Amino acid sequence: MQLNELQPNPGSKSKKIRVGRGFTRGKTCGRGHKGQKSRSGGKVRIGFEGGQIPLYMRLPKVGFTSRVKKFSASLRLSEINLIQKLMPELEKIDLEVIKLSGLVGHDTRQVKVFSSGEVTEKVNLVGIRVSKGAKIAIEAVGGTVTEASE
Repeated sequence: MQLNELQPNPGSKSKKIRVGRGFTRGKTCGRGHKGQKSRSGGKVRIGFEGGQIPLYMRLPKVGFTSRVKKFSASLRLSEINLIQKLMPELEKIDLEVIKLSGLVGHDTRQVKVFSSGEVTEKVNLVGIRVSKGAKIAIEAVGGTVTEASE
């Protein structure tokens, strides 16, 4: 087979319709008589209802997507405990350590720890927001919490 012998499959290419040449596509060429859609360049945008308020504008607007949510994450005390067990040589746990552990995404900018589960070992959190219950639980074991100042 040569490049000059390549052919499209039979039936895959249809002839271009030549409008305005008689039979069914003569005179008005299938556009009907008068009106916006019969003119050249006469198109109507999607959703246009002839001047009536379109459906997408009549329906109530609902929902909200927080832009902060994209860069923030939450952790449980049990997950912090897991980091401490996986990397016992760590003196402090900060945002970079949490990112390295894979518990949050690489684009996360702020993390908050909630009191779900329990802490068994001493933990030092630096630059991470903590709920009241989580702070009490961490300090009860002998750990410390240094929150980032904003």
